[in-house]
Amino acid sequence: MENYTYNSYTLQVEGLNVSKESMYPVFLFFFFSYVFIMVANVSIAVLVLIDKNLHEPMYLLFCSLSFNDILGNSILVPRLLIDMLRPPSERLISYYECVVQAFTTQMFGTTAHTVLMIMAFDRYVAICNPLRYAVIMSSKMVVKLTVSAWGVAFVLVGILLGLTIRLNRCRTLIKNPYCDNASLFKLSCESVFINNVYGLTFTVVLFTGSIGSMVITYTKITVVCLTSNNKSLNSKALKTCSTHLLVFLIMVFSGMSIIALHRFPQYSDYRKFVVILFHIVPGCLNPIIYGVQSKEIRKMLSKLFESKKVLPSR
Repeated sequence: MENYTYNSYTLQVEGLNVSKESMYPVFLFFFFSYVFIMVANVSIAVLVLIDKNLHEPMYLLFCSLSFNDILGNSILVPRLLIDMLRPPSERLISYYECVVQAFTTQMFGTTAHTVLMIMAFDRYVAICNPLRYAVIMSSKMVVKLTVSAWGVAFVLVGILLGLTIRLNRCRTLIKNPYCDNASLFKLSCESVFINNVYGLTFTVVLFTGSIGSMVITYTKITVVCLTSNNKSLNSKALKTCSTHLLVFLIMVFSGMSIIALHRFPQYSDYRKFVVILFHIVPGCLNPIIYGVQSKEIRKMLSKLFESKKVLPSR
């Protein structure tokens, strides 16, 4: 018969199942990925804020995306690295810390969708209504859209975690590399029907909204480009939209991979790696992808890599 510990405030995180031979290579991969995410995203955010040439809606919205990558990975990766060096029995976390981590990681994925939806609207206005772009995408509008993106995510995730916190807990093992909403409500022996219904509705609405907005905006952009003989417009559309679309596809593919692997319990170890890569891969690729688009950002990244190459030789 299973032993239950009710409403314990100390939880155990299962973590990654990594062999001794591969533990340090995996550790170093995550460590250097985290360092790159911090350096690249912070540098780009600072560059956009101090360079007046980059005070455009697209880059200001990208700052929001960079901040999301910084926040999401800072809550997850350092704790993950520490747990990798601990034996499984010592991978303990307080319930309150677990709730904060679950809220932040859920906010990371949700905000990425909402910010990219706003960036799609920005590209639509810039290409389909260029003469009114400055009027429509004013500074006030950018602030309103950014606050809306974070506000909607905050409310949706707040309800999601609120439904989980109300449950009594009878288990203490988080069967994941980190705390998330699903891992938390699985600690309960009560009915989680409402959690499952809201969680499913939440996921369907979020994915339908983000994918639907991309399809609509990019369909209209494509129609404008095909019917226009303006080569400059078409070149601008290809340049700006390709980077945005690539970032979106990477995020959607990562999210879909996690959902798909949940259906196959025998691949739980692969799923654990994928959920971590869901945070790390976009955080690493976003600065590179947007760096290709901006000469100023390219110059900053090239200086960053050159300084890293010079440091070891000293």
